[in-house]
Amino acid sequence: MRIVTQKVLGGPDVLEIAQAPRPEPIGTEVLVRVHAAGVNPVDWKTRSHGGFLGEPPFVLGWDVSGVVEALGRGTTRFAAGDEVMGMPWFPRQAGCYGEYVTAPSRHFVKKPASLSHVQAAGLPLDGLTAWQALTDIAHLEKGQRVLINAAAGGVGHLAVQIAKARGAWVAGTASAGKHDFLKSLGVDQPVDYTRVDPGKELNDLDLILDMVGGENCARLLPAVKPGGMLIVVTGGVPEDAASAAAARNVRTSGILVEPDYAGLEALARLIEDGKLKVHVERTFPLEEVAEAHRQSETRHTTGKIVLSVAGVGT
Repeated sequence: MRIVTQKVLGGPDVLEIAQAPRPEPIGTEVLVRVHAAGVNPVDWKTRSHGGFLGEPPFVLGWDVSGVVEALGRGTTRFAAGDEVMGMPWFPRQAGCYGEYVTAPSRHFVKKPASLSHVQAAGLPLDGLTAWQALTDIAHLEKGQRVLINAAAGGVGHLAVQIAKARGAWVAGTASAGKHDFLKSLGVDQPVDYTRVDPGKELNDLDLILDMVGGENCARLLPAVKPGGMLIVVTGGVPEDAASAAAARNVRTSGILVEPDYAGLEALARLIEDGKLKVHVERTFPLEEVAEAHRQSETRHTTGKIVLSVAGVGT
C-alpha cells in the first residue's frame, strides 16, 4: 500500500510517498481502507519536532474516513463494507496518511450517510476536541455565555456549532472577512481580534475555549466572570494565565483529546439532525501532502484541510 512517511524531522518537503505492507487486524480490530485523511496542526508539529512519535521514520495522520475491509476476531460492531470514520490510536501512531489502517473497532463509528468521506475525515480529531472540552470538562449548559477563540478554524467552527446545539450564547473571534462565515455557524457576536481586544470587548462569560494559547490567554481573562472557566487547547495553560485566573476565581484546564466512540456517535447524531456541518476549505491528493501541510501551517485555514486518498470528492 502507499503511505506518506519521512526519514528526518523538518519542513513539508521531508514528506515522501513510499510503499509498506498492508496491515492485518488482530482481535477486536478492523482493517479500514482509507478514503480520506484529515490534516491537523498536530500533524505538522509532529513532522517538524517529533512530538508524540519521537524520531522518524513514522507515518502521520489521526483523522480518517473509509470502508471496513476485514474484521479481527471478536469484532462485532461492524461488517465488511461499512463506511466508518474515526480518530484511531491518538496520541500513538495511527498512520492515517496511507491506504489502509488497523485499529480497535471502538476507535470508529459509522459514517453519517449525509457526509462524504472527505467531510467525515475532517470531523473526528477536531470534533472530539471540541466535544470533550465543552461537554466533559466544561459541562456547558443552556443559556451560558461562551467565547470560542479562533472560531473559524478546525476546532473552532465545530465548537461553535456544538455550543449552539447545547443552547449557549456564543461569541467567536476571527478577522472581519470571516464574520459572515461565523454568523452562518450561529455565532451571536463575531469579534474582530485584529481591531479590538476580546478580553475588553466581552464580559460576564461562563467559558472561554481558546485555540490560540500562549501569552494570549491572560489577556482574555477579564471577560470571564468569577466561577467561570478557561480551557486552552493549544499548549496547555501558561503559568501566568493560571495565576491570573486563580486570582479571579476562574478555573482553568488544558485538554488532550482521546479516542472516544461515544463522543463520535454524539457528533454523528448532531450531523444527522442538521445541527453540525464540517467545512472543508481545501482537499489535496495524497501526492500533494507537502502542500497541504504548507497550507495548514499558515494558521489561516477556514475549517479543515483534507487529503483525498482514494480519489478527490470521495
